[in-house]
Amino acid sequence: MTPLARRLYAYAFLGDFVLLYPLYALLFEDHGLSTAEISSLLAIWSVTGFVLEVPSGVWADVVSRRRLLTLAPLLSGAAFGLWVAAPSYPVFALGFVLWGAQGALQSGALEALVHDELERQGHADRYAELLGRATACGTVASATAIGLAAPAFALGGFGLVGAGSVLACGLAAAVGATFPEHRTAPAQRDPEAGLAAYGTVLRDGLAELRSSPAVRAALPAIPAVAAVWGSLDEYLPLLAVGTGVGEGTVPLLGLLVYAAMALGGVGATRAAACSGRARALLVLVAAAALAAGALARVPAGFVLVALAFAVFQAVTVAVDARLQEAIEGEARSTVTSVASLATEVVVLAVFGAYALGSLVADDAVLFAVLAATYVPVAWLLARPDRTG
Repeated sequence: MTPLARRLYAYAFLGDFVLLYPLYALLFEDHGLSTAEISSLLAIWSVTGFVLEVPSGVWADVVSRRRLLTLAPLLSGAAFGLWVAAPSYPVFALGFVLWGAQGALQSGALEALVHDELERQGHADRYAELLGRATACGTVASATAIGLAAPAFALGGFGLVGAGSVLACGLAAAVGATFPEHRTAPAQRDPEAGLAAYGTVLRDGLAELRSSPAVRAALPAIPAVAAVWGSLDEYLPLLAVGTGVGEGTVPLLGLLVYAAMALGGVGATRAAACSGRARALLVLVAAAALAAGALARVPAGFVLVALAFAVFQAVTVAVDARLQEAIEGEARSTVTSVASLATEVVVLAVFGAYALGSLVADDAVLFAVLAATYVPVAWLLARPDRTG
């Protein structure tokens, strides 16, 4: 295992090993927040990431990406620490701004740094392997944190859970500071360039989006594949309850899906090696499995749901690798952040559609209907093979 791979896997694991993940809504409720107030906090989180996505991507092309990857976990760590130390609505809102900024800083910067370092070493073809395994590490970390959150809370309450979350973020920042980076950023070449360098990088990124057929073909596949299943992940507990299991079994069904997602990350290399038509077929099979598993309305159906999520995870990494391969200019983070922004837009649309659909249909039907949206996605994935 190379030093870059070790650091990447550790960074991904520590960044998602947050004991507060399954408990922060309870923290908010314990301090008197209503459901509407909690929803407003989640909106602040989403809007922050939405607004900062592209600017932070451009910033990652202007300055050292390693510095941003070091700063990012410190922001989320500060958010979790503030929540536990001074719980109140304004502090919770500030925490979500910090957490949203953390996600925006990492998005684009991490992918660009890893790809550029692999390309320098002559191993750009290993990008999907490393990112897939890093995704698996993050998934395992989330599942582990979910499993440990309850005993940690029983032992030390929100104080211990918060301290553990801050510690994990601090360790992630320490690992981020050790990432290799041999690229010389514009701000390092000319520290006085300032906004001029920012504007130049932004123009370069947008120019590549307009002029590169390969980038224009690869970029839409990322939101098309990632947004729907990434949104449905939030509703898995509701789907599990609909199978008739008790509340104590719901996390176990969720862990089954998390385990499958980790395997999907590990298998991303094979998905990346497939042709566009093969990936399209994989997506169609996964969509059928998702719909069938949901409509079964029995716990055993979650085996099919888990299979679908594993395939979607693998294909998501594969289409990201295809975009990275298509990018030729220096504004790699900028272009990647545009893809992330597009994903966020579709995610918000899926949340809205799910909310409206819930007025007339149950969760199983909604999962099946949204699974059907992968039929045109499969056409999109197959199309590049025909267009070159």
